[in-house]
Amino acid sequence: MRTVAISRCGGFLALLVLVFVLVNCTLCQTSSPYRCVDGKCLRQYGEDDLGGSDQGFGSLNECRLVCGRYSSLWPIPTGTIRLGQETREFIPANVEFNYSESPEDEEIKNFFNETQRIFVKNLYKECSRHCNHSTTTSLFVSIKVLTAETKLKWSTNESYELHISTHEDTVHAKIIAGTIFGARHGLETLSQLTTERSYQDGSCLVILSEAQITDSPIYPHRGFLLDTARNFISLRGIKRQLDGMASVKLNVFHWHITDSQSFPLELVSFPQVTRLGAYSAKQIYSQAEVREIFEYARFRGIRVILEFDAPAHAGNGWQWGPSEGYGNLAVCINQQPWRKLCIEPPCGQLNPANPKLYQVLQEVYADFAGLIPSGEILHMGGDEVFFGCWNATQEIVNYIDERNFDFLDLWGEFQSKVLALWDQARNEEAPVPTVLWSSHLTDPEVIEKYLPKDRYIIQTWVEGNKDLPKQLLKKGYRLIISTKNAWYFDHGFWGVTSYYQWKKVYNNKILKNPLVLGGEACIWTEFIDEHSLDSRTWPRLAAVGERLWADPKLDASKVEGRFYRQRDRLIARGLNPEAVTPHWCEQNEDRCQ
Repeated sequence: MRTVAISRCGGFLALLVLVFVLVNCTLCQTSSPYRCVDGKCLRQYGEDDLGGSDQGFGSLNECRLVCGRYSSLWPIPTGTIRLGQETREFIPANVEFNYSESPEDEEIKNFFNETQRIFVKNLYKECSRHCNHSTTTSLFVSIKVLTAETKLKWSTNESYELHISTHEDTVHAKIIAGTIFGARHGLETLSQLTTERSYQDGSCLVILSEAQITDSPIYPHRGFLLDTARNFISLRGIKRQLDGMASVKLNVFHWHITDSQSFPLELVSFPQVTRLGAYSAKQIYSQAEVREIFEYARFRGIRVILEFDAPAHAGNGWQWGPSEGYGNLAVCINQQPWRKLCIEPPCGQLNPANPKLYQVLQEVYADFAGLIPSGEILHMGGDEVFFGCWNATQEIVNYIDERNFDFLDLWGEFQSKVLALWDQARNEEAPVPTVLWSSHLTDPEVIEKYLPKDRYIIQTWVEGNKDLPKQLLKKGYRLIISTKNAWYFDHGFWGVTSYYQWKKVYNNKILKNPLVLGGEACIWTEFIDEHSLDSRTWPRLAAVGERLWADPKLDASKVEGRFYRQRDRLIARGLNPEAVTPHWCEQNEDRCQ
């Protein structure tokens, strides 16, 4: 009897605790709603009268969904945008797709199947783990693609239209796009017009019940460079970056995969390069893994551009030449004192005076051609050639003396030869351009002597106030711009460099010109590895995403709420972006400026 009494008493107390929790949760939601005031979501404390809309919102993200011209979209659309104010509840399990109006092509079908899976997966991530609150509404997504194009190029049509309407218990979302890549962008935008709503018995998503959007990017090249040679980054780490890129419609992953520190790429032709060049047997990208990244990226609307940097930034992995009868394929490898021979340790540059180098490179380029999809380009690096290294090598000094060359002539000859080797390795009729970093070879005074503009695109990496991009444009060269004092995300942690916070990143504008393909933000990994990659990159890279997609007239101070919402989205999708403000400032937009 005594045991039963205690049990009943315990049950009664548990019931009281439950009631107390429920009441307090209800009070918490009703006493501190968020209100939309002049296009911004602000938290209301107690009886504060903030004005604005009569409707209060139980969560900040629900408020952001219907507040302001652009809702919580990132990047903003560049065309028509009309968004309703009403929402409907649904759960990811009640999403249906229809592609019947698109071309009947197996590759397109496979692309749709994968992008559908990614879309639904992202909805579940947005809705946390318990996305099972009972709702009566379903989401029906129909996609119409107008062409059968399946390769992402600078000329690819990435535009889309998104039309959302609601009839009875069904929200209809219709996406019309020129290509599968535009359709993917439309799905990304659709996912951003949803957010979580929590109940005691679980969660669901809410979606805008009406919307009309037409959208297309300003720049065709919207990129992110990741260096995986200074410090090895796992496939999992690379895929996280690709997931983040897809969320902000960045479409180029520039993979700086080799350098003087390491050569972690598996080569079939000369495996000794990888054996000597990789940090360890576990820190190698197999050819199958590289192809896996290409495929993973493509399903997220991203092309991969591999960079094989030469003739500088080539050291470890190239030591085997003398012992195998090939002579010095590279020089100055790991030599000290390094400051006399290279920009940073360890040193190493290819040896253009050795004819056997080109025999080796022919096979190496064939390996790269076997990895890269037909029609895709190769970034050939070409920066920071240190003449002091070549000048300290008697073999090279003799070579240029015999030909009455200077070091620029030697460099130009090397570049001409390796371009021919790359064309031969591709074994395709139509030549494609390649990309080089800006350097002494691309100086406006000499560039036309060495680099034909129909074959070379120049990636500039100078400060925003430099005239180099304008000078190269005047000469007719196509450009990719990486503003050194805004979009170099490794800065601020070494030397006299400065850290660029997200507002500076956002406000960095690049030239508008038909010859400017776009831009890239860069992560060089001398002081970044697997564990710090996300926080050094994100959410700042999202700021680059909106700049290159929409090039908005808006100042960063006008986009805070949407930016903070995008950071939340990145966290939901598995990334670890750095904090950019106290949480109070997120809840009280515009009050921390």
